[in-house]
Amino acid sequence: MSIFNVFSLMGGLALFLYGMDVMGKSLEKQAGSKLSGILAKLTSNTFKGFLLGLGVTSIVQSSSATTVMVVGFVNSGIMTLKQAIGIIMGANVGTTVTAWILSLSGIDGTSFFVQLLKPSSFAPLLAFIGIILYMSSKKDKNKNIGAILLGFCILMTGMETMSSAVKPLANMSWFSDLFISFSNPVIGVLVGAGVTAVIQSSSASVGILQALSSTGVITVGSALPIILGQNIGTCVTAILSSFGTNKNAKRTAAVHLYFNIIGATIFLIGFYGLNALIHFSFIENTIGHSGIAIIHTLFNVTTTIIMLPLAGFLEKMAMATIKDDGEDEEFQLLDQRFLQTPTVAVERSTVLVNDMAKISFDGFIKSINSLSTTDEIDAEEITRMEKSVDKYEDKLGSYLVQLSQQDMTTEDSHQISKILHVINDLERISDYSINILDAFNEIKNKKISFSKEAQKEIKILESATLVMLEHTYNAFIKDDSNLAQCVQPLQQVIEELVSDIKNNHINRLRNKVCTIELGFVLSDILNAYERVSAHCTNIAIAVIESHNNDFAPHASARNYRNNETALYNEIYQKYKKSYKII
Repeated sequence: MSIFNVFSLMGGLALFLYGMDVMGKSLEKQAGSKLSGILAKLTSNTFKGFLLGLGVTSIVQSSSATTVMVVGFVNSGIMTLKQAIGIIMGANVGTTVTAWILSLSGIDGTSFFVQLLKPSSFAPLLAFIGIILYMSSKKDKNKNIGAILLGFCILMTGMETMSSAVKPLANMSWFSDLFISFSNPVIGVLVGAGVTAVIQSSSASVGILQALSSTGVITVGSALPIILGQNIGTCVTAILSSFGTNKNAKRTAAVHLYFNIIGATIFLIGFYGLNALIHFSFIENTIGHSGIAIIHTLFNVTTTIIMLPLAGFLEKMAMATIKDDGEDEEFQLLDQRFLQTPTVAVERSTVLVNDMAKISFDGFIKSINSLSTTDEIDAEEITRMEKSVDKYEDKLGSYLVQLSQQDMTTEDSHQISKILHVINDLERISDYSINILDAFNEIKNKKISFSKEAQKEIKILESATLVMLEHTYNAFIKDDSNLAQCVQPLQQVIEELVSDIKNNHINRLRNKVCTIELGFVLSDILNAYERVSAHCTNIAIAVIESHNNDFAPHASARNYRNNETALYNEIYQKYKKSYKII
């Protein structure tokens, strides 16, 4: 084997790993929100979880990707440890699909049908179709399909290159002696685990083993322990992804490790125990691509059949290993692991910003209710809500900036832009709840009160603002652009109400019905209402523009009003009649 064969082997491995990465990521994109939806629709039934894990891993062609995703879901609190166990077992079986796909390159035969099944025959055609879809289509869906086809072809090209590069090893005695030493089960398991831990993909390491099998010197006895070790080595990815997570997420990674270690141990003891009694004749036979796929599948299916009823035992082992310490982590939905799966990360961010919106609007509503009630106001609760919204803005903003740098679909990119546009407005609305609270406290502490006329006017303004808050919140949560169009006309009505109240206050000052001291408090209240209405409009416009795929909320807000469309005027006149100061 020359140095050029080594170079070819390195290049083939690079193409193989890159192709697998491209295909896996493109499959995740194509699955989109459906992928997270499938994982989210879990029950306490472990078998259903197994089927889901099997299906998802078959789609994304990576048990590591599925397991890392599951660790993230458990960390975020949307999946229990018990639900995760079934998926992990299914992921181990699902990853065998890759080995069967790769085994196609080992098909022998001269007939047209047999030749057509060989990747070297149909891969070039798929590559041609893939590049046309990727370069000519403007739709993300078609581009993703093109990338999937290209990734598969790159992967198979790498496989063929590796197989060709290692063929000279068949005539080298040291290479044969090396794999004879792997017949020692312990050494074989350690080698398989070590290689897989380094490249962090059992599918890739199985593919490398299949490429090496083309030399004709790898036997069943040397391949079997390596394959078992590969399943253990793939646990490294999940373990690394669990760093910095909560206890249940760490337990999920532990379950993955325990499952494969126990499974490998049972399989080794069973196989070599029977071999000691029966003396399998095939153990010294050479093994090819399909043989490796068979062992890989047999091991994972057998282990799952044995361990599936013992899911509760695995859970108890993980609980015993990683004990509770009373830790209560915040913002677990914003898991760094999901940055590698943008669709899931966007979905989690949407859930969190919806929570932020509810806290922000509820806090402001609580504060304005303080102006028209004689009951004791929970100032501490309003303050706590405002501080919570501040934290949401900080955490979401930082996470979304990282997320926006990832490769994602156009739809996900638009959703991120919308969230980034509104979190500042939500935070400012929350700030004004404190301004209203301060005004209430000043009225209470100084034992002053507005005139009946002023109270009536503020009540009308309050009613209009409450309707605006409701429309804005529902439009944002439901992503309803039609409802969002009702917000800005109402903002204009509120601005006019504020102007009328200010003019009436000046008249009351002249008539000595009101005081300068109350005027300062009134000014603070009116400013809060007016500014909140402006922030509501920004949020509503962001919803509208997300449907138009164009984000320029402030410019759009001006254009919408200046254009004075028939719809705008109709909504404006409706609210103007409903909220007017007589």
